[in-house]
Amino acid sequence: MPERVLSITAPVRDERKRFSLERGWRILATGFCFMLFGLYGVLILCLVFPLLRLLVWRRARRQALARDIVHWAFQLFCKVMTTVGVISFEVRGLEKLQRRGLLIVANHPSLIDVVMLISLLRQPDCVVKAAAWRNPFMLGPIALCGFIRNQDGAQLIEDCIASVRRGSNLIVFPEGTRTRIEALLQRQVNPLQRGAANIAVRGGLPMTPVVITVTEPMLTKQQPWYKAPRRRPHFVLNVLDDMDVAHFVPSDTPPSLAARVVTERLSEFFNRELKKDD
Repeated sequence: MPERVLSITAPVRDERKRFSLERGWRILATGFCFMLFGLYGVLILCLVFPLLRLLVWRRARRQALARDIVHWAFQLFCKVMTTVGVISFEVRGLEKLQRRGLLIVANHPSLIDVVMLISLLRQPDCVVKAAAWRNPFMLGPIALCGFIRNQDGAQLIEDCIASVRRGSNLIVFPEGTRTRIEALLQRQVNPLQRGAANIAVRGGLPMTPVVITVTEPMLTKQQPWYKAPRRRPHFVLNVLDDMDVAHFVPSDTPPSLAARVVTERLSEFFNRELKKDD
């Protein structure tokens, strides 16, 4: 009888030990990836930025080259994250991102969402909060690429519309911040802000939705980097068909009302898609 108990409990102990070692490795690997990302920022700020300013005089050409450099750098960074076992991820509908002049609206479960999206897009653009402009590790890529500074008022909407019309692929997170863990566990998004809807309505632009799911919460607003989940998170980025605001509101609807309705429909859309089983 004791031998039977031993034969049952030993594999359980081994399994726990394996999970503990694997989780410890992911904490170390996550720290390494954070250091690598910081190194990226310093190299871009101190090396790439001065070289581009010296060698490429035309601002538009310099900005286009900078965005491609950041795109390739983030591709490599994502490859490193998957190789060392921090995350795994897959993309569905990637061909829908192989266009120019997209207004991409995505939910925001993790800090690395924007990194994964930029790694998939040529000529990416995004709205960057003011705090990021003061971060020495992020200042280089942000300034070099000419990303849009987050600000109140109509100017932000106009800058976003102009970016898409120039052929950039603009990434917008309608939640405005990362999804709270409570909402993630319920497979929902935070209450949406109206910025994305205002851009679409006032610019007459279709929205390209990207629904991001993850098996384990990771790098949320409430989690420090060293709080690694029990298992390696698997991200799925599902790129769906374009959404035309005309499907939600008549063309003669006042812009402020139209933006409110589109925001409500967009929230319903994300919550519905997140609850779908794979």
